[in-house]
Amino acid sequence: MLHRSTIQLLRFPFSYFLMPVFWFTVSFVYDINWQRTLFAFLLIHILLYPSSNGYNSFMDRDTESIGGLEKPMQPTKQLFYTTVIMDVAGLLLSFFISWQFAAGFAFYILCSRMYSYRGIRLKRFAIAGYLIVILNQGALIFAMVYHAASKNLSISIPLPGMIAAAFLIGGFYPITQIYQHKADAEDDVKTISMIMGKKGTFIFCTVMYAIAFSILFLYYKEENRLINFLILQIFFIAVIIYFIKWMLQVWKNESMADFKHTMLMNMLASTCTNFAFITLILLQQIG
Repeated sequence: MLHRSTIQLLRFPFSYFLMPVFWFTVSFVYDINWQRTLFAFLLIHILLYPSSNGYNSFMDRDTESIGGLEKPMQPTKQLFYTTVIMDVAGLLLSFFISWQFAAGFAFYILCSRMYSYRGIRLKRFAIAGYLIVILNQGALIFAMVYHAASKNLSISIPLPGMIAAAFLIGGFYPITQIYQHKADAEDDVKTISMIMGKKGTFIFCTVMYAIAFSILFLYYKEENRLINFLILQIFFIAVIIYFIKWMLQVWKNESMADFKHTMLMNMLASTCTNFAFITLILLQQIG
């Protein structure tokens, strides 16, 4: 039987926050193989992301709030063995999609371990840690999903999509760190959010999202699908309103950059973004 702490620290619900990249990618695919798309979804969101979360929790042994968990339990050795089993299972199953997908899966695991492992621990370094997250959770996942979802297992990955995915994660990730400055400092971890400061984190994330949406505007314009860009803006109205309101609150009182507000921001942004890209997929299939 799995311990309660093991199940909790795998943080399956946190995969929801990373799900927009998946639907974003599928919205780029014209001829979709739905069976492989579903299989890739399960491999990434049920095995890859939770295993990475679990390994990170095993190494960090957090005593304060972390992404998706207000009161994390302490890990046991079972959590480590569970992540290994999930990695091996996921990697072997990935070959049923293709060896290229499996190679991407293995590379993500390797980067995730280098990010968390105490002997290397790239998360100690703000820039290196930031880059490894956005390139893997953004660009690499985009490439893997696009490859798996396309009927001909295409390896011609749209570069604007990969870059935009990286910047979308680049705008999301620092916000998840904004309430952890004290805990990260005590663990000798320096994050991009710590460098920017709480106020600066909002500005930085705004710039990253602005770049991502500028890339998407140019892409949709080139594809004569500016209506897609308009649909995205409609779905993002609620996110923008909450983001600005929260930012102004933090400007007045930095203690407002706490776990509760961060999770509300993550939930709202993920939900709106997921529905936005799913809508684009449905419209594309209908059309």
